[in-house]
Order: sequence, then C-alpha cells, then structure tokens
Amino acid sequence: MLSAKSLFQEILDNDDSFRLFCSIAASGESQGGWENGRIAALVPESERALAPKVARHGADEDKHGRIFNALMKKRGLEPVPVPHEADYTMLLEKHGIGLAHEQLKRDEPLSVRDIVTYLAHSRVTEQRASEQMELLRKHFSGHPDIGRAVKMISHDEDNHLAYCHEELLRFAYAGHGRTIQRILRECALAEIAVYRDVSLAVMDHMGRILGWSKAKAGVLAAGIHAVYAYERLGGWRRMVSLEMPRRRDALGGPATTSVEFA
Repeated sequence: MLSAKSLFQEILDNDDSFRLFCSIAASGESQGGWENGRIAALVPESERALAPKVARHGADEDKHGRIFNALMKKRGLEPVPVPHEADYTMLLEKHGIGLAHEQLKRDEPLSVRDIVTYLAHSRVTEQRASEQMELLRKHFSGHPDIGRAVKMISHDEDNHLAYCHEELLRFAYAGHGRTIQRILRECALAEIAVYRDVSLAVMDHMGRILGWSKAKAGVLAAGIHAVYAYERLGGWRRMVSLEMPRRRDALGGPATTSVEFA
C-alpha cells in the first residue's frame, strides 16, 4: 500500500534518493540561515530587541543544514546539486516570498514594514516546515539513523512557528493587523503553488532514481494535485490564522547544538 511512510522509507533505503533528499533539505536550510542572519544584522533600531531571536532562527536553520550534511556523510555520501525546479527557497524568492536577496546584501537598515513582511512570510513557510517534520517524527522518530535528527529539527520548527505567531500578534496589536493579514494571504496562496510545483519536480527525480512505474508516478502526481486543490479551496487558511502560542518566547535563548551529528 502506498503511504507517506512507505514512500519515505523507499527514499531512505536508496543512497541516491537519500542523497538528493538531504541535499535539497540542506541547501534550503542553509539558505534560510543566511537570510535570517542578514535580517538580524539589519533590524531597525526601534526593533533591536528582536534581533537576537532572528539570529537564533538563523542559527537553527544553519544547524539543520549541517545535520542533513552529516546524515549524508554518515553513509559516505556527498551532496549533489539541487535541481533548479526543486529549489523551494529559490522559487519562493522568485515569487516574491521573503525579502529580496539584493536588499539583504546591502548594509541598509530594514524598515518596520520589512520586519512585518519577513515575519508574515516566515509564518507561512514555517507552517509547512512544522507539518512536514511532524509527519517524519510520527513515522521515524525511533529510526536508528535519522530519529534524533528528525526529533531535533521538528522541535526547532515548532519553536520557529510559535515565535512567528507571537511576534506577529505583537505587531498586530501595534496597528499592523490589516497589513499582516494581507501579506499572509498573498504569501499563502503563492506558497501552495510553489510547494505543488516543487513536490512534482522532486517526485519526478525520485521516480527516475527509484525506477517507479508510470502508474505509481501518476498516482503520486495525482495526490500532489489533490493536496493543492484542497489548499487552494480553503486549506491555505490554516497558514494565515494567528493565535498566542503555548510556547512563549520560543527563540529567547541560545540555539541548541548539533554536535552529535558532526
């Protein structure tokens, strides 16, 4: 029976598919680490208290990238280039999600509006990351090779999501509520389309590596399109709601290390 668990188990068991999966994940996490690091350095003076949390977010993302690279190294594998059509973070930027890299490369302070935009975009993408890692944690938290990594990254992604909720609510109370809701909606609708396209591209590459039949590939593609249809019809709304999280000040301390994966 085709299921999320059996599908990922198949990817995990093959060196080439596992290497592609980890390479894509490591690249995205490392990119996120750079972006958050730059944002932390450019936070406007009026929001300097937020800078350590943004920096912590970036440190976590960097750590996740190192973990995925360490998982490959543990199996004697080297990273492979990420296919253009499977580069989630690059395609998000192309669709206007997140602050432009050209802006982040300049040494000019960001505006409060930029920070609100960054947090709203992160709220949407961290929802996706949290859900994906929760799925992996559900099925593979006890796995001897990836179990510890899955649990650590899942915990971090939940913290990132909680942080976005709390900070966006703070800005909403300060009068940015309508702007936040507009940006959240625009970002969510763009993200679900990017996620669909990237999912189709990744499954296409995995199918060729693993020798999937046309029937199996067709079923998986149909499933991806079905998820998109659900999200387009209303599932995207889960990405735009805001509520005070149970984890308060989730990024208020130092980042945990990944020394056990080095």
